[in-house]
Amino acid sequence: MTFSIPFDNSYATLPDRFYTRTAPTPVANPGLITVNEALARDLDIDPQALASPEGLQVLAGNAVPQGADPLAQVYAGQQFGNWVPQLGDGRAILLGEVLDNKGKRRDLQLKGAGLTPYSRGGDGRAWLGPVLREYIVSEAMHALGIPTTRALAAVTTGETVVRETLHPGAILTRVASSHIRVGTFQYFAARADTEALQALTGQVIARHYPEAEHALDMLDSVIAAQARLVAQWMGVGFIHGVMNTDNTHIAGETIDYGPCAFMDGYHPDTVFSSIDRNGRYAYGRQPQIAVWNLAQLATALLPLIDDDQDRAVQKATMSVHRFPDLYRAAWQDVFRAKLGLQSAVPGDADLIEAMLAWMAAEKADFTNTFRDLCADREPRVATCHEDWQDLWQRRRARDFAAPDRQQALMRLSNPAVIPRNHRVEKVIHAALSDDCAPFFRLISVLRNPFDLASADADFALPPRPQEVVHQTFCGT
Repeated sequence: MTFSIPFDNSYATLPDRFYTRTAPTPVANPGLITVNEALARDLDIDPQALASPEGLQVLAGNAVPQGADPLAQVYAGQQFGNWVPQLGDGRAILLGEVLDNKGKRRDLQLKGAGLTPYSRGGDGRAWLGPVLREYIVSEAMHALGIPTTRALAAVTTGETVVRETLHPGAILTRVASSHIRVGTFQYFAARADTEALQALTGQVIARHYPEAEHALDMLDSVIAAQARLVAQWMGVGFIHGVMNTDNTHIAGETIDYGPCAFMDGYHPDTVFSSIDRNGRYAYGRQPQIAVWNLAQLATALLPLIDDDQDRAVQKATMSVHRFPDLYRAAWQDVFRAKLGLQSAVPGDADLIEAMLAWMAAEKADFTNTFRDLCADREPRVATCHEDWQDLWQRRRARDFAAPDRQQALMRLSNPAVIPRNHRVEKVIHAALSDDCAPFFRLISVLRNPFDLASADADFALPPRPQEVVHQTFCGT
């Protein structure tokens, strides 16, 4: 069997200062964990060939397929608000790009593939836990209909990785519409490299926003995409955990699943990340952080927006100031659907916020509380908050949709199952003992988050007190 990937690379045609050509570092004894067969077919890659011994060598970084042009991208960023002038792919290598079966350009990247010039003292490797976490959560996000990078494959390396202790090494093959970040623009803006900014803007417009005619149009498109994305995060109780500008995707995809988590009990101040000691990236602060990050993008683009500095600042400021209204509209759309409402009327935000306030006071399970609204019987929320229940039913009566259509909308907007933290941790612990069966079962359940089979009902249960995960950790 001859293994091949139909590469069609574009980022590698940019000037050398955008990246460093870097080959993956071979590993000792790779082993296949899984191949995402459906995604492989979408990419016009033979999944059987990908899972073959020859394909495994590529997924492990031991062989570079024909047509690949391996490189590590450079970027900068603000990490927890602190400026870092040079970051980059410290443990990831872009193999190249393919056009999927819909003609959409997609990156193929090996995450954990060894040292690069941007490793900054790291080892360039990943260990099994974060690889499985990213595989699980990114594929769950895709099934939930939320823009995201995806996981094509996961392999073990046969080597150990040193973090706090020794862990088995692993590599994730990540698929993205690109790996261009706000921090990519910041890198060149900090160096006053207007030529590079123009080239990067051209790449983004051609690849993501072909309707845009210039940098300001692109900025407006990025702002709108981020407003929609964060509203969708909020609708499923997702907390990114590291919303740095280098983790803010220019096309509005969720990227870099480090200490991310889905809430169990609801509260807007919820934080899981062990490195977010001041709650900068708490659930309820994500919209504010998004607009802060977008302001950094706008600043980087000023030389391209207008030759006159004052006019450029004015135009960019007007664009960024549109975010709150765009986000608010998207947020209301998301939560209206969760309540089964297909029309928009004044006062909807108050109805939504009243429910969330009750949930915060009661520490109600975010996912199950909303899913319970879909029940044929009277939802449990009614017995706890009868005033809100009455307001909701009266609002439903004003909606133009029939009750059965409202019910159907709620069932398509409120997942029955999410990748709960305690479930993910159990998968990781089992895999460390060479038992991947829990991983495969969880992935199977998460592929249909809105239609949970009775045999899998246990996956909808919140954690017992002794199972609660209070912190999640970055893989580095």
